Order: sequence, then C-alpha cells, then structure tokens
Amino acid sequence: MAIGSTMHTFDVQLADMDRGVYEDFSLRVARHPSETDAYMLTRVLAYGLEFTEGITFGGGISQTDEPAVLVRDLTGLTTAWIEVGAPDAERLHYGSRLAERTVVYTHRDPAKVMAPWADKRIHRSEDIRVFSFDPGFIDSAAPLIERRNTITLTVTEQVLYLDLNGTTLTSSIHEHALA
Repeated sequence: MAIGSTMHTFDVQLADMDRGVYEDFSLRVARHPSETDAYMLTRVLAYGLEFTEGITFGGGISQTDEPAVLVRDLTGLTTAWIEVGAPDAERLHYGSRLAERTVVYTHRDPAKVMAPWADKRIHRSEDIRVFSFDPGFIDSAAPLIERRNTITLTVTEQVLYLDLNGTTLTSSIHEHALA
C-alpha cells in the first residue's frame, strides 16, 4: 500500500513592501512522501513571494505538465510558470514558451542548479530568473515546520524576514540571470 501525502496548513501574513502586496491567506499544502521539508518550504515561500491574483499550486508530481506554482489569468491562460528546486532545461523551455514569465526558486546552490542548463536550448532564457536564499536559511527553517503553521513573510529591499511558528529568520533574496 502506498503512503499518502501529508497535509500541512500555513496561515500566512504577507507584507511585501517591494511589490506593495499585503495579504493574509491560508494554504493547505500536500507534502508527497518523496518531498523534503526544505522543498515544501521553498514552495510555500515561492507562493508568498509571487503572490498575486490567480496564483495556485501546480498539480504536484502527478501533473508533469505543471510547475510547483503557477499563475493563471481569468481566461485560464498561464501567465507565470514558477518552478521550485532544480528543474531540467526541458521544463524551463516548456514553461517559458507557455507563460509570459518564468522563474525558479531554489533551496540549493544556484550555481549547481543552473550548470546543467548551460548550452541547452531554453526559450527566452535571457528572461528567466532564478531566486535563492542565503546558505543555511532553508535548512534552519525547515525543521520548524509543523502540521499547522503560522507564518509571517515580510520583504523589504530584497530581504526576507520569515517568522515561522514564533521563530524569526532573515535572508537576502538573491536574483540570478540565466543569460
């Protein structure tokens, strides 16, 4: 018998001063048994840092034609393709052709994540951005995750202040270009 996903709830307060976005929302996040807490937390952070009307989590590992997070307009058209972790070049190529904007949020070393994409054909690679956090930030925050979580995300001048279940951590948000 296969092990099912574990449900986690995140009550989020978002204050993104860089983008002028201030929202309170709740997320129900299904964590697949093969998914690490670090990956799940990066998914939640990507959702918060990209929060806009029409944002949603992708279908997960069962939906290979969707990213971890995506944004759709009112017509159902995908406007933002948001990958998490270390997607392959083919997924970025596909996402970049499908959406106006393609970004990657990674909890890994961005140089190692981007290295396999070198010399690969990726549609509009010059427009794709990779976002990472300070080394050790995600590894420090992941053990704080519980089944029910309270999270405050504050962003100012590309610095993320994360309060997760009463513990506050800080990281710069690093932006890397593919081309």
